[in-house]
Amino acid sequence: MLDFSTLMFRAPALLIALTIHEYAHACVSDSLGDPTPGLQGRLTLNPLAHLDIVGTLMLVLCGFGWAKPVEIDPRYYKDYRSGQLKVSAAGPLANLFLCFVAVLIMTARGSLGMSSNMVNQFLYWLMLYNVWFAFFNLIPIPPLDGSKILETFMDYETAYKFERFVGQYGFIVLVLIVYSGISNMIIGPLASWYLKICYGIASILF
Repeated sequence: MLDFSTLMFRAPALLIALTIHEYAHACVSDSLGDPTPGLQGRLTLNPLAHLDIVGTLMLVLCGFGWAKPVEIDPRYYKDYRSGQLKVSAAGPLANLFLCFVAVLIMTARGSLGMSSNMVNQFLYWLMLYNVWFAFFNLIPIPPLDGSKILETFMDYETAYKFERFVGQYGFIVLVLIVYSGISNMIIGPLASWYLKICYGIASILF
């Protein structure tokens, strides 16, 4: 159930997580010679360029949603598999990095005695959305990034069959694993492990 008391912190944190994720995909694909993201106006940190209204509302209200996927053309890559891997991994890695930055700032503020509840709540949700979004997108089910990463380790025929067969049921499968709680069972331990590392590093630095 949506908690309106935290919406003013959750909404901007969510927009930042979604934006940085898609922007990272666009930047890496562009760096590999693909002009598609730039031509479609996706090489920007403006959330409006990446926002999918229905997907964002679903994520806020139901815990399951999406941004507007960045369109890419792997034919421009010198190495298709390497390029696909880099572009697919860029989004989740950007989210994990932003989560780490949020932890660093929270830890630094704590060590300096800065205790603004509003700032801390925003940073908390920024941390939470980014770590959750990163690991959720690494689930190897189309159209999530994890499926694209997995396909780079398959031969072309197997990757094609996987995308064609699993892809047609991907949305249904994702809805089932979210509402059955399986996604939390997968993401929860991974998020806890990653946050433990982030806080460990932050505690050394501050």
